Amino acid sequence: MSKRVKEILGWYGNENPGTLTNLARLFEHGRLAGTGRLVILPVDQGFEHGPARSFAVNPPAYHPHYHFELAIEAGCSAYAAPLGFIEAGAASFAGEIPLILKLNNHDILYDEKDPISAVTASVRDALRLGCVGVGFTLYPGSARRREMYEALREIAAEAKEAGLVVVVWSYPRGSGLSKSGETAIDVIAYAAQIAAQLGAHLIKVKLPTDHIEQEEAKKVYEKIKIPIQTLAERVRHVVQSAFDGRRIVIFSGGSVHEEEEILNEARSVRDGGGFGSIIGRNAFQRPRAEAIRLLGEIMRIYGEEAA
Repeated sequence: MSKRVKEILGWYGNENPGTLTNLARLFEHGRLAGTGRLVILPVDQGFEHGPARSFAVNPPAYHPHYHFELAIEAGCSAYAAPLGFIEAGAASFAGEIPLILKLNNHDILYDEKDPISAVTASVRDALRLGCVGVGFTLYPGSARRREMYEALREIAAEAKEAGLVVVVWSYPRGSGLSKSGETAIDVIAYAAQIAAQLGAHLIKVKLPTDHIEQEEAKKVYEKIKIPIQTLAERVRHVVQSAFDGRRIVIFSGGSVHEEEEILNEARSVRDGGGFGSIIGRNAFQRPRAEAIRLLGEIMRIYGEEAA
């Protein structure tokens, strides 16, 4: 085990050996093994956005095995998906890549100003399928956030007792926020802090903009002169907000955009001290060879020293 991975495990000294072993499995797998950085392929978009929007641009991606194969061939750290996709391939690809079972999901067939995801799988399912961890989405800013916080607290306790890693998608959304507020620097940093306080080992957030949503927060940012002009500075601030960098924060790839923009974002995450990317649509919506090449470039960037 690398010195860096041992250091990261040391931040979770309260956890049982099973959880630490599964966390080490994430960091010691794939092309980034031992670096302390991660690139995870998440494919929950079929449930979250609908099958045509997710897979029609690259029809082989309708098949659940496609994503296992893509993650394995590219050398990803892990593959994350809802119950159906994991069940459809866990036996065929057993032991080939760490798996994260997404325990809650949300559809878009009903337009909600204050979303809440349904719990669609269990910790027992994750154990049955050989997963290293479970994933859970929070929507800070939703009027129903308290229900999600309480549900996560129970699920996290059960997962930790079973020796699993807890991964939290902390995505601000709801009637408490403007559209630009969903990715505002103060809100994203707050979302990372909330996930850390709820016991997440690994936190997924969106890349923050330089917008500041909360008036009271804006006063502090301006008074203290918190540096947020560049994306790397904003990433550094978000990581700092997750227990001064002692919780693993990775950043979403978001909707599909140009390759150079994706690579520049990866450089900013690296330079800001982020732990990597969880990149779905920007991978599986591209032709397979192109996706593997792009993921390889992202991993090459994360394998380099920060500028």
